[in-house]
Amino acid sequence: MNVPLASKAYPSRSNVASEQQQSKRDKATIDDAKNSSKNKNLNRSVDEATPLDNLSTHQWPWPHFLDLFPPSSSSSSAPTPQGPRDPRLTAMAMAAAMGVASPSSKATLASPYHAAAAAAASTSCDSLRLLGARRPRGVASSSSSSAGRRRRPFVFSPRAVSDSKSSQTCLDPDASTSVLGIILGGGAGTRLYPLTKKRAKPAVPLGANYRLIDIPVSNCLNSNISKIYVLTQFNSASLNRHLSRAYGNNIGGYKNEGFVEVLAAQQSPDNPNWFQGTADAVRQYLWLFEEHNVMEFLILAGDHLYRMDYEKFIQAHRETDSDITVAALPMDEKRATAFGLMKIDEEGRIVEFAEKPKGEQLKAMMVDTTILGLDDVRAKEMPYIASMGIYVISKNVMLQLLREQFPGANDFGSEVIPGATNIGMRVQAYLYDGYWEDIGTIEAFYNANLGITKKPIPDFSFYDRSAPIYTQPRHLPPSKVLDADVTDSVIGEGCVIKNCKIHHSVVGLRSCISEGAIIEDSLLMGADYYETEADKKLLGEKGGIPIGIGKNCHIRRAIIDKNARIGDNVKIINVDNVQEAARETDGYFIKSGIVTVVKDALLPSGTVI
Repeated sequence: MNVPLASKAYPSRSNVASEQQQSKRDKATIDDAKNSSKNKNLNRSVDEATPLDNLSTHQWPWPHFLDLFPPSSSSSSAPTPQGPRDPRLTAMAMAAAMGVASPSSKATLASPYHAAAAAAASTSCDSLRLLGARRPRGVASSSSSSAGRRRRPFVFSPRAVSDSKSSQTCLDPDASTSVLGIILGGGAGTRLYPLTKKRAKPAVPLGANYRLIDIPVSNCLNSNISKIYVLTQFNSASLNRHLSRAYGNNIGGYKNEGFVEVLAAQQSPDNPNWFQGTADAVRQYLWLFEEHNVMEFLILAGDHLYRMDYEKFIQAHRETDSDITVAALPMDEKRATAFGLMKIDEEGRIVEFAEKPKGEQLKAMMVDTTILGLDDVRAKEMPYIASMGIYVISKNVMLQLLREQFPGANDFGSEVIPGATNIGMRVQAYLYDGYWEDIGTIEAFYNANLGITKKPIPDFSFYDRSAPIYTQPRHLPPSKVLDADVTDSVIGEGCVIKNCKIHHSVVGLRSCISEGAIIEDSLLMGADYYETEADKKLLGEKGGIPIGIGKNCHIRRAIIDKNARIGDNVKIINVDNVQEAARETDGYFIKSGIVTVVKDALLPSGTVI
């Protein structure tokens, strides 16, 4: 049909209005018809699906399912008597909760088995809250009627909040937005000297490719904590360089507030002193930390070796409604004297502290560690609870403690945490029952490194795909092993190993080991750079020694720091079994019978230690 051109032009305003009104009337008629049909199908499908008068709760997978639908609270203050439940209404409530089929289907009520599978598959925060999980303090309810809901009482069990693979985490709000990580770089590290001669403790190389600081930073990132400060003071150049190269460009991004930032000790008009301790370091930067809109501060140490899911740690803090939560470790009597010990009550609340006790004071700190979930045999072997120096502290509590309650306290472990217990704050213990090592001495550092070569299961593994350890990307070539005999050892990146024997050792990146060398029970940290063939030739003409291990050397039970130049036929085997010696001018120290060659040291050919 030919339409006049006038009708194809823009319609008049009156025509548009009449067409819109007609369209609305038609839509309302269609909706009414759909709703009527839907109600009829719903009533018919419920009547036909099952005899509801005979429906009992024991036919369903959850006997307590009805508890999830408490009667609505009355607006009046007088209690409302409740009669027996109507099975028909109960079934319809279940159908509404589990999902109703489309009107065209014959059975509207979902199958109990399908409902059970759907309920089992649900792991959302809302589902966990529905089952009675406690909401963190300071977080408002998402529903105005949630205050009237009945909640099952929360029963605290230290075993339930232990750091195990079976436990679930569901933080609300999320850790990435509600938790600030604070890693303490440590003091001068005198017990780790000479490894700390030119670097801070967290910057000490570890496990061939890594540094100690990579452990807490990786644990934070794997726990969805992306706001991280690292407080440093001593020999921080190497640490700052590593952090900027490893994490400077990997955390941030568009609409992502994540960062790993170094905060060095500084003088200010308010405080002209350097960091006096862990608590003082946090206090001096409290003005910066309180600017972040977070719920908790996570206080960590930069010189520990362990793998931990901090989200479970934080969840325990929130569920127990604690002011401070302290990570605790079961400990035997031999090692207990080197740590701060705690006593807890039946709810896991800390009631007493003792800093490195000995003698009768140590005996007085014995507790029944079965409270933390240990079996009887292990509880007998480890009757003490030691603090790991890792804390979750609520933001407002931290501000109150450091500014008002203990403005002169310098240390968390010996002053602030015991003081908080004494003034009545809720200080809770959280069990971490896994590998943990405080890298505070040469012997501990040596054992921790060689522990990764243990078979069949190492003390600490870098091969966990679910929680990897991150570090600086160096883009080094694969290690080259030429006619060498290597057993029970770990070899880092970019090494060149020629016709030698290596047993039960850790060989760091860029290590060069020449022909005929024997390396046993030792840790080689490697080098910071390669020397070219031209450099080596020039050194040889001047009688110098290139970086690496020379020909026919024998090294046993030793630590060789970076860039060491060891000539040919050198023997580092502690011939006289010396336990302690300081020979810094000769390029080495001996501590606990372990020979440590200083960084950049030169040992001439034929040297015997």
